[in-house]
Amino acid sequence: MHHNPGFLKLVEQVKERIKECTAEEVQVRIAQGEKFYFIDVREDHEYWIDHAAGARHLGKGILERDIESVVPDRNVSIVLYCGGGYRSVLAADALQQMGYRNVASMKGGIKAWRDAAFPLEKDKAI
Repeated sequence: MHHNPGFLKLVEQVKERIKECTAEEVQVRIAQGEKFYFIDVREDHEYWIDHAAGARHLGKGILERDIESVVPDRNVSIVLYCGGGYRSVLAADALQQMGYRNVASMKGGIKAWRDAAFPLEKDKAI
C-alpha cells in the first residue's frame, strides 16, 4: 500500500514517543501465558477477513471512545496492531495521551504476523 508523505512523517515523529515490539515478541508472550490486551485497531472489514488468534477488535475509529470500558486499568500491558504497523503507532500515542502507561505497537502489523505464520482466526458469519 502506498502511504502519503504527510502520514509517514507523522508516524515517524510519533514513533519517537511510543514503544514498539515485534510479532515474534508478542507470540513469545502469548506462548508463555502472559496476560495482556492484544488489540486489533484495523477497520471492521479487515478484522473479519482474519486476525491474530486471541486478538480483540477495537477499530482505530472507536478506540479512544471505548478503551476505558474494555481496559479500565491504565497500568496493564496493551499491544496494538493494524495492517502494517502505522495506524497502531498513532493509536498507541493516543492511548498514552489518555494515561495508559504500558502500550506498544506491533511492528509490521498483521502482515508481519501472517509472514511469521502465527495463528490466525476468522469471525464466523452471523
